[in-house]
This record gives sequence, C-alpha cells and structure tokens, in this order.
Amino acid sequence: MASARAYWKGHLKLSLVTCPVALFPASSTSEKTHFHQINRKTGHRLRQQMVDEVTGDVVEGDDKGRGYELDSGKYVEIEPEELEAVELESTRTIDIDKFVPESEIDKRYYDKPYYIVPDDKSGEEAFAVIRDAMKNKGRVALARIVFANREHILAMEAWGKGILGTTLRYDYEVRDDKAAFKDIPSPRVPKDMIELAGHILDSKAGHFDPSEFKDKYEEALRKLVKKKASGKAIEPVERQSEPSNIVNLMDALRRSVGSSAKPKKRAPKAAKKTKGAVKKRRASGSKRAA
Repeated sequence: MASARAYWKGHLKLSLVTCPVALFPASSTSEKTHFHQINRKTGHRLRQQMVDEVTGDVVEGDDKGRGYELDSGKYVEIEPEELEAVELESTRTIDIDKFVPESEIDKRYYDKPYYIVPDDKSGEEAFAVIRDAMKNKGRVALARIVFANREHILAMEAWGKGILGTTLRYDYEVRDDKAAFKDIPSPRVPKDMIELAGHILDSKAGHFDPSEFKDKYEEALRKLVKKKASGKAIEPVERQSEPSNIVNLMDALRRSVGSSAKPKKRAPKAAKKTKGAVKKRRASGSKRAA
C-alpha cells in the first residue's frame, strides 16, 4: 500500500476531531486481459481522435471544451474555472453526518470501495479513536466526499486496522424494482416442490470464500493469446446446445435431489458392537450347555 499512489488526500472529521487520511482504491481491473484496436494492414495501434460532428475536422486539445446541451444541437459552454466555482463545503474534508446500522443500507446503493488510512503520524490516534468507536457501536458512518468534480456519499466502517469506505449511489441513480418485476407472474407453488428445492439448497450449503471463484474466461483468454502468439492456429469451438425446457418440474426436482444426495457410509463402531454381542451370546450359550 505504501508504494501505491493515493487516489485522494484530505481530512476525516468527526465533530471537532480531525485527522489527515488518504484513500486508495480497494479494487482493480488492471490484472484483466485488455485489448487495443489495431490496423489489420500494418499491425500498428490505432489512436482515437475527436472530430467535429458537423465539419468532420479533427479538434486539437486547446479547442476542446465542455458544454451542456440545452436543446438539440445547442450547447452552453462551461469553463473549468466555472466548475470549480460550484459551492461545496469542502473538497478536502470527509465530514461525517451520521452513524447508521449496516443492515439499513440497501445493497443496490453500494458502488466503489476504498481503503482509508491515516496519512500522518500526528493523526494516527484520532484515526484509531474514530475507527474503534464505529467497531464498538457496530455502526457505519455516512459522510460526504468530493473527488472527480463530484460530491459522493461515503459509507465508512471499521475494517481491520483501517477503515473501508464505499461510495454510495444517490437515490435518483437507483431504479425502482417495480418496473423490472411487474410482468413476473405469481403462480401458486406446491409446498412439496419448495421442500424439494430446499433439499437441493441444503446439499450445496457453504460459506463465502472469494478465492474459490476462478475467472475461467480470463484464464482461457490468456491461453488463447499465448497460443496465438506462438503461431498456433485457433480452432473454432462447437457450442453446446441449450438445454430444453423442463417439461415436468417435480420430476426434475426429484432427480436433482437424488443426484445431490451423498451415499451413506456404514458406521464401523456399530459393526464392532454387533460382533461383541455375538461373542457374548456364544459364551452364554456354551455355559448353559455345560
């Protein structure tokens, strides 16, 4: 973390307690395989250019600006210094507004995670106080932070020795689920079907471990690139046909339960007890005969 470049630096503020902090992205896509557009004839990489949609002329950097479309084809130009004039309380302070239970935050609002660390030894104690207070109370801090010319809501929680901050989407950015779910029918599902499905769920029960999930497409992509770079031909793969629609749902559930059931092993202890009982019966039988 020390060698990484901070995405944002400023102060974390809780009432009159403040401490310098730095934000580092907690996720990255740099490890994924990326492709560039190239010229098939020359093999050279292509570079994008900004072109005036009316004249077709290439526009150089000095002539590029920002504009808000008022009407079709009509824009009001906004200068960089005018954007900076937008009044915000502070662009370098994370000001905590309130503390809420984590369970109250709708999962749809979570956006991007960041690691928050103290940025100076003088603020390490204040940082620890804020972190441990959240941990003891089991609460998540809601604050505001400004970066990339935008104000964001930041949900902060104690995370090991540091703090995890996750930007939240605004209410107007989250779509209502009613529009997406309105056409889903509500059939009366038999209780025994739900119970069978429950057995399948139990057979696949486990715990979340992100290391168990492998990006198989990424692995295959790297193999493909390596194979192509070595001069080997890439053969097209025959796609498997899509599974047919389930005709009998109950039958499919029963077969699923049967395939997921594990064969029962015999208990060795029970077998030992049986042998012992046989010996005792034989001994008692011989005594009676005598």
